[in-house]
Amino acid sequence: MSYTEIIGSRTYRFADLKTLMAKASPLRSGDQLAGVAAASEEERVAAKMALAQVPLRTFLNEALIPYESDEVTRLVIDDHSPQAFAEISHLTVGDFRNWLLSSTTDADALTRITAGLTPEMVAAVSKLMRNQDLIAAARKRPVITRFRNTIGLPGHMSVRLQPNHPTDDVKGIAASMLDGLMYGCGDAMIGINPASDNLAAITKLLLMIDDFRQRYQVPTQSCVLTHVTNTIAAIEKGAPVDLVFQSIAGTEKANAGFGISLALLQEAYEAGLSLKRGTVGNNLMYFETGQGSALSADAHFGVDQQTCEVRAYAVARKFNPFLVNTVVGFIGPEYLYDGKQITRAGLEDHFCGKLLGVPMGCDICYTNHAEADQDDMDNLLTLLGVAGINFIMGIPGADDVMLNYQSTSFHDALYVRDVLGLRRAPEFEEWLESMQITDARGALLSASSQQPLLAGANDWMGIA
Repeated sequence: MSYTEIIGSRTYRFADLKTLMAKASPLRSGDQLAGVAAASEEERVAAKMALAQVPLRTFLNEALIPYESDEVTRLVIDDHSPQAFAEISHLTVGDFRNWLLSSTTDADALTRITAGLTPEMVAAVSKLMRNQDLIAAARKRPVITRFRNTIGLPGHMSVRLQPNHPTDDVKGIAASMLDGLMYGCGDAMIGINPASDNLAAITKLLLMIDDFRQRYQVPTQSCVLTHVTNTIAAIEKGAPVDLVFQSIAGTEKANAGFGISLALLQEAYEAGLSLKRGTVGNNLMYFETGQGSALSADAHFGVDQQTCEVRAYAVARKFNPFLVNTVVGFIGPEYLYDGKQITRAGLEDHFCGKLLGVPMGCDICYTNHAEADQDDMDNLLTLLGVAGINFIMGIPGADDVMLNYQSTSFHDALYVRDVLGLRRAPEFEEWLESMQITDARGALLSASSQQPLLAGANDWMGIA
């Protein structure tokens, strides 16, 4: 089905829904690279106007990637709930935007319709929204998950402590981990990107974190971000696996490029559940995504990069994840050119994930060859804090010495908690207070008050 919009004396025609969605997207370098972006701002406006008139029902009848050739499309269509969709089935995309922003639409209403939403519907409405709309609507939709603590409660924001090391040196990782804990970070998880995918090295890191966690009774969860097949192998060998990690994308072909399928993810999910390591819940999958991943794998099929990204959230939703992380500026300026595009993408991803019922966090980051700097990250950090982000990253000095990119630091987490009054996961806050790291309000205590943990940890690491 084609779509038409007239602006002045010019008529714009869009061959199909896929083309219309791409042309309506805010400007980004990845869509320009793929040759699907609007040729002018006027064409972009025309596409938005036409998209606003498209009934939501259309997305159930016009697949952007064919049902027969893509298992993500099949997942989206087969899992769609007509009952949940009924409440909004009469709306157009433009009407849906107005409904989302209405003062009468609350968290209960957004929760009711979750199973009735497809990623394409959600991506479409985001293209009609200003940044403030994305913030306002996402803030209404908390997504709460549990493993050893509770993430995503309104008024809370957690931090993934990322103590990476370029050679996987255990003492170096342990020192960064302790540093982050002393700043009150780590309630989302302690997650290491290993330099090596060697199973013995991965198991060594898992054992180290688990030993520390048990010794000090830390109510958090660990993860070593290796390929899901390595995690399955580690589970089979008895390693203390908490969260099961995998990078995912929004098409079957892009996921195949990661060496995964929905069946493999199901196997990993069931393997993680079999360990029964959660204490307050059993959400245990940790997924990472990022706009541009399908394009970089030549697996986007002409679909714009943001819509491909939102399709990845449908994959994540299938496995009841504990955390989902859009690593927003990591892929590089070929896909998100500058701070403005990174900011917009981060707000889109958070909004779309939350609307689909996914526990969204964001690695607020950029590579050193992007037209962005730490001021841009400060802006996005603040905006996502207002929007109700579930978690952000905590990296020593905001500079990852293994992955070589810029993110957010332990100090950045202190800043956003202070200015917005955000708390940590409640179980983790109780532990911090009991260890004399923070007071009852969640504020850091002086270094002298933290000496008992520091001395014990130094002894644990074998440091005199």
